[in-house]
Amino acid sequence: MLSIGCVASERSEAVEIYRYVDSKGRVHLTDRPPHNGYQLMQKAGKGLRAPRINFRDKEANRKRFAGKIAEVARQYRVPEELIHAVITIESAYDPNAVSRAGAVGLMQLMPATAKRYGVANRRDPSANLTGGIRYLKDLLLRFDSNLELALAGYNAGEKAVEKFGNRIPPFAETQSYVRKVLELYSQQFAEPSDPALADT
Repeated sequence: MLSIGCVASERSEAVEIYRYVDSKGRVHLTDRPPHNGYQLMQKAGKGLRAPRINFRDKEANRKRFAGKIAEVARQYRVPEELIHAVITIESAYDPNAVSRAGAVGLMQLMPATAKRYGVANRRDPSANLTGGIRYLKDLLLRFDSNLELALAGYNAGEKAVEKFGNRIPPFAETQSYVRKVLELYSQQFAEPSDPALADT
């Protein structure tokens, strides 16, 4: 199901088009993103042209990367279902996704995070997955397997979580992100009971 946001039908100036996939898999397009979860897709000149979206890409890419996700998940003892939930919300399995903040790839790595985990090319799906999963694992260890705090740290940074007393920061984007990932994890993949991720 395609849900169109407040995209104007005609503009004389260049228009930036943003795309967002919600927790139910619905695609939203708009030129005025209400939160940072939207990703810039293209600019259109006179008369807005809605970008072509291949709705098979998401599922095709999910299958394409499933083997690597399973491999790295086993290596770092992170549930595959959790990784799939994060990727769905972060990039909808688009290895070339780029956010307005500059995050890139399947797991939307920022430059500093990529450098921290030795990811030289953030557009390389294998390297991006490995770096992102390692980061998620480290966050789970850092926050004693508290899944909500780990996800908040993945979205806003661990220092932001610690700044607010090891609580989810009062940022609408982060709170929405945590809720959506948890919903996807529990409803579409597996119940997020005890992630059992702190053991090494």
